[in-house]
Amino acid sequence: MTTTSAPRRRTLPAVLAAAAVALAALLVPASPAFAHDELVSSDPSADAVLDALPAQITLSYSADILDSEGATVIQVTDAAGTSLTDGAPTVSGTVVTQGLAGTASGAVTVVWRVVSSDGHPIDGTFSFTVPAAPTPTPTATPTATPSATPTPEPTVTVTATSAPTENASEASPLPWILLAVALLVVVGLVVWLFVVRGRRGSTGSGSAGTAGR
Repeated sequence: MTTTSAPRRRTLPAVLAAAAVALAALLVPASPAFAHDELVSSDPSADAVLDALPAQITLSYSADILDSEGATVIQVTDAAGTSLTDGAPTVSGTVVTQGLAGTASGAVTVVWRVVSSDGHPIDGTFSFTVPAAPTPTPTATPTATPSATPTPEPTVTVTATSAPTENASEASPLPWILLAVALLVVVGLVVWLFVVRGRRGSTGSGSAGTAGR
């Protein structure tokens, strides 16, 4: 009796230890059920390449997010650090929406912080890319080569100058005086010749009468 009971007492602690290990193994797979909520998806998704900045960002979580003032914070900035958020984020169950505004090019960074359903804050970050709009290449516009136009000959403008008019008040009377004197001299000579000839004629006829007598 004494020898058979001793081995049984020694195996009891080993059996209890094995049972504890088995119970721990069963509880380990169930541990994620007690983990904090997490981000399930986002729109746009991480590392996405978009044509332009979207109107809003949507974040979806594994459980409802606490909708309390100041609990949800979302920051969206472009490559230069300029904020792109428009207004405060809105919470609807498991979905958080943040409006965006402005233009962006390059990497856009999203930093978020919410309070999960168990009351613990969780946060994270991701980014997406908005390529810069390509700069339009100016097309060369064909330039019309100006044709050689004949050079117009210089126009000679002839200005008609009026002949100087003599002012009657300024004309000298000397030429007229000389002309009058010359006419008087000529007239005097003509009269004198007629007179002299007349005298000679009368004298000759008187002499002839006297000789007849």
